[in-house]
Amino acid sequence: MTTAVSFSAVSRIFGATRAVDDVSLDIAEGEFFALLGPSGSGKTTCLRLIAGFEQPDAGRIRIFGEPVEGVPPYRRAVNTVFQDYALFPHMSVGENVAYGLMVKGVAKAERAAKAVDALTLVKLAGYESRRPAQLSGGQRQRVALARALVNEPRVLLLDEPLGALDLKLREQMQVELKSLQQQVGITFVFVTHDQGEALSMADRVAIFNNGKIVQVGTPTDIYERPQSRFVADFVGSSNLLPPDVASSLGGTRAWTSLRPEKIQVLAAGATAPSGLASISATLQSAHYQGPVTRLTFDAAGTRLTASIPAGSADLAPGAPATLAWPRAAMHAMPGESA
Repeated sequence: MTTAVSFSAVSRIFGATRAVDDVSLDIAEGEFFALLGPSGSGKTTCLRLIAGFEQPDAGRIRIFGEPVEGVPPYRRAVNTVFQDYALFPHMSVGENVAYGLMVKGVAKAERAAKAVDALTLVKLAGYESRRPAQLSGGQRQRVALARALVNEPRVLLLDEPLGALDLKLREQMQVELKSLQQQVGITFVFVTHDQGEALSMADRVAIFNNGKIVQVGTPTDIYERPQSRFVADFVGSSNLLPPDVASSLGGTRAWTSLRPEKIQVLAAGATAPSGLASISATLQSAHYQGPVTRLTFDAAGTRLTASIPAGSADLAPGAPATLAWPRAAMHAMPGESA
């Protein structure tokens, strides 16, 4: 499999801050790859290093095998979709999309035709003569995508492009963006701090923290098998069981992740089905969240949170219960110190 983007021990330093700290990473051609992490974790700086807006202080960056240190952005086989879209307000939609082709000296008729093709790709055929101010947020985002794709990059870089959209539109665009990537078949590198976006769209995800990559894997790997307490807590939510608690419940003597939706809430004193770990607990609080209710329990001094279908249990704070879950749902993180 061809490697589209490769980082080898790359660092980028701003004063006393190591924004990117000895990062090594390979992104495959045709992959939808997400860089996920909290603000200031290094993910956006990595994107800027790929784009050429920043240069590494150490290490090597290659795009399709070619070293790119010192190569300006316009000479790299990449294009970037920015968070604010950066559309020219005085230009029509068609002119915005064709702008990069104009800079390259492409003839007017050819660039107009290519702009129409790119807008058709993002479901905006017929919008060529409109101005950005006449479009919704979702439509402006599509124009920004078309403007990047019309240049036929081999790698498309997306810097939190859905961040300005409302929840409903953001969820819709997640589906459409993934479908678009599969249609055009090029490498997408997507920066986000939203776990749902990364898990729903990416083929693989790199989790960043303090300038370092702390885990790389498929969305299933990241969610079901976190390698650290940071990943378990940052991606979704998790009950983090100390080694002695995990051991007492039949797990490995190591820090252990137990996802809230894996926990069943049974009547107080009930015997858990065979193969399930169980513990007696007292309900502390209940929070209705639409399709689910989030219950927080005290289990002999251990705080456990369960996420259950709304209306499936009628408990008031202070009520006793038995909590049960498959032992396989307890994911040990042996690399974590006690």
